[in-house]
Amino acid sequence: MKKFIIAVLPILLLGACKKDITSLNTNPKQPQSVPGEALFTEAQRSLTNELASSNVYLNTFRLIEQQWQETTYITESNYNIKDNAIPDGIWTAYYRDVLEPFEQAKSTFTNTPTLAAGTIKNNIAISDIMQVYTYYYLVTTFGNIPYTDALNIDNKFPKFDDAATVYSALLTRLDADIANLDEAEGTLGEADQIYGGDIPSWKKFANTFKLKMGITLADADNAKAKTVVEAAVAAGVFTSNSDNANFKYALNPPNTNPIWVDLVQSGRLDFIASKTIIDNLKTTADPRLPLFFTTDASGNYSGGVPGTSNSYSAFSKPSTTLTAPNFPGLLLDYAETEFNLAEAVERGYNVGGTAASHYANGITASITYWGGSAAAATAYSLKPTVAYATAAGNYKQKIGYQKWIALYNRGWDAWIETRRLDYPLLPAPADPVSDFPVRFTYPVNEQNVNTVNYNDASSKIGGDEVTTKLFFDKN
Repeated sequence: MKKFIIAVLPILLLGACKKDITSLNTNPKQPQSVPGEALFTEAQRSLTNELASSNVYLNTFRLIEQQWQETTYITESNYNIKDNAIPDGIWTAYYRDVLEPFEQAKSTFTNTPTLAAGTIKNNIAISDIMQVYTYYYLVTTFGNIPYTDALNIDNKFPKFDDAATVYSALLTRLDADIANLDEAEGTLGEADQIYGGDIPSWKKFANTFKLKMGITLADADNAKAKTVVEAAVAAGVFTSNSDNANFKYALNPPNTNPIWVDLVQSGRLDFIASKTIIDNLKTTADPRLPLFFTTDASGNYSGGVPGTSNSYSAFSKPSTTLTAPNFPGLLLDYAETEFNLAEAVERGYNVGGTAASHYANGITASITYWGGSAAAATAYSLKPTVAYATAAGNYKQKIGYQKWIALYNRGWDAWIETRRLDYPLLPAPADPVSDFPVRFTYPVNEQNVNTVNYNDASSKIGGDEVTTKLFFDKN
């Protein structure tokens, strides 16, 4: 037997020597190329996750806007954004995990010979709309940001572009994308988890977002804002909740609602309702109160004081609707659109309707989106403290307050509007480390690695402080 084994071994070794051993370096689970559609879907998911997340390393805006309050760890509720390097988390998530994959998707579509020219054009336009949308949050959060050099992998030290100039460039890109969308050509299909590649829906989304961008600019450049808003409305914006940009989450991991992941799957007991929003909803008997929150330990509704430690068991929590694994991620909606139109009327823009009618439409859209009835919305809208004709304050106060409520669970957008409209007047938390933050400071990594460009950007915006107002925030 031993002689037989010894005799056969050289033959086996000889055969082995003739094989291509370089194939051992190939990972069969890591593809050499990724379809553009897969890149698009992942970037779209990453974008929505960032906006929907309640992870305090990425998204603390529900706390800043006093929609929620923390139970044990209260630094973020007190405006502390540095200890957990929150700016670094946002910066990385948006540039690396969203903008770069969308850019790679566009390049892949261009170089996919099996795609028709019209399909490539549509796919690139939709991807670019998503990039414009992403840059909007970066530029309204930080101010001057890397833009022209941002996605050049060979440039390790990108310069920071002027925020207002970036904003204008984004509007130009958005117009070009809208013009490039062609209903007669192919699209992304199911790779698009928002509209399934439906071109009319994407046109409406882009124009609705253009309306939003125009309104955001109104205090900084009213003439340009007027032109942008009127053009967007003329082209067609959202007209009902059926137009809402909802990203579809699944019932089972891994593609589930980040709120479910953070609050249910994790088993953590970190968040409760904020006293600020609970008290406001109770004052007007708002029908959204039971739609937003659960009852507390006594069967009523209550919230924790902003900036203090609170008992998880004692207070109301986010509703089970919101914490369902398949609750969709909302990027843009009809309620917000109607409030933008109400403000446009007040500013003298030609968008049709009255401020009062758009305001009431916004309230109704918000209530019905969360599961309330149209009748409940009508009754609420007619209350003297709510009705546009009799509610307290000027148009910014009326619209700002109702928009803040309608933007529940969209803390990032609520923060942009609170800074821009200066309403509602949120009370200071218990132990704030600063005044109300009107921007986020630049990431520590940018300060340490891209120092020259960081220093230049900081000086041009008036200092890298949370109290430095950005280009659109003029009041």
